[in-house]
Amino acid sequence: MAKPLTKTQLVAALAEEMGADKKSASACLDAIVNVITREVSAGGAVTLPGVGKIYCRERPERMVRNPATGEQIKKEADKVVKMTIAKALKDSVNG
Repeated sequence: MAKPLTKTQLVAALAEEMGADKKSASACLDAIVNVITREVSAGGAVTLPGVGKIYCRERPERMVRNPATGEQIKKEADKVVKMTIAKALKDSVNG
């Protein structure tokens, strides 16, 4: 498995793809992250065309097991961020 791109590498690749400088590419990336964070934390969802859909899902209260002791404990309800991958991306990876 290849190593994931770092933010610096992603900004450089984005700047090259956009034909812009790294400063504007970094500002663009930060703006996208801020919009996604704001929407998902407010309970909404964001669709990135060709990539997938990022959304927040609520998990109910449930019983979990402590792996060290085997003790059953109650875990409170919480929220988790999920992502559904777009079919186009799946097909490009597999095809």
